Amino acid sequence: MERPILAITMGDPAGIGPEIAVKALSRKEIYEKCVPVVIGDCEPMREAVAFTRTALKLNRIGRPPEAAGTYGAIDMIDMRYLSPRGWEYKKVGALTGEASFKYVEKGIELAMAGEAHAVVTGPINKESINLAGHHFAGHTEIFAKLTATNDYAMLLMSKTLRVIHVTTHVSMREACDRVTKERVLAVIRLAREGMRLIGIEAPRIGVAGLNAHASENGLFGDEEQKWIGPAVAQARAEGIDAEGPVPPDTVFVKAMGGMYDVVVAMYHDQGHIPLKLSGFKLDLATNRYTSMSGINTTIGLPIIRTSVDHGTAFGKAGEGRANEESMVDAIELAVTMARNKFGL
Repeated sequence: MERPILAITMGDPAGIGPEIAVKALSRKEIYEKCVPVVIGDCEPMREAVAFTRTALKLNRIGRPPEAAGTYGAIDMIDMRYLSPRGWEYKKVGALTGEASFKYVEKGIELAMAGEAHAVVTGPINKESINLAGHHFAGHTEIFAKLTATNDYAMLLMSKTLRVIHVTTHVSMREACDRVTKERVLAVIRLAREGMRLIGIEAPRIGVAGLNAHASENGLFGDEEQKWIGPAVAQARAEGIDAEGPVPPDTVFVKAMGGMYDVVVAMYHDQGHIPLKLSGFKLDLATNRYTSMSGINTTIGLPIIRTSVDHGTAFGKAGEGRANEESMVDAIELAVTMARNKFGL
């Protein structure tokens, strides 16, 4: 089989992005599945290779088709934003924000041009990219803007749960206002699209309510009756296997029990909290995450984009303590999606 080419953006150099990229690409099995190409700066990658004590080499290339895709050497497009010791770990800053934004921009450019089958993003710092003059709430919005996409949604996955969001990086007040029939219906359709990309042709979709107990027939709000229920009814009329609104305190339990393939969540924390509870494990004795299973992907784009489901973790940046599990998961998901999309 042809191995898909993955453009892996390094993330904010002040965070753990370079480290988790190095650790993920120190796994030989990754190269059996894909041709990974890191987009970033060589200096942070060299440092990550050193403090993680790996024997990997860096192979500078100009374009993804030049990648050797051979285990032991990281093929890399060096964007040359940073000089040796020209940045600080653990620090918010415009320089690293600008660099991390440009890595993402380059990844999108390559995927849109057909030179990469998918983009896998390392973590960026929202404050840093805004200091650099790029006023986005996160990766999802950057990808939507730079690909001119209007209908899109954030899909999160752990090994036991999948959640797609009607709203994400807005205030709770605004999130409630954005729950409309049109938006809920659009996300139900995107949920089906996302599941098909991972190989589930006829997914079962659970749609969460917005209010406590899904409003108890209007006792605690009317969004379920006015917007969410009608959107589910329309989706079912289109042949989509959707059910809801389901009370938010039970819909995720049902999904993890196998009743649904994916849950449509109404707002950021409604979906993120159960997803992270299902995939993240913290050991207080060592202050390390023993598990960081989770992937973030944007559905509705003309290109494939997957990501780690965590932030820059400035507190441990440059120390060799970061867990690369989510990056490995994101790479593997990108491979699956690319194979299904392009027939590789």
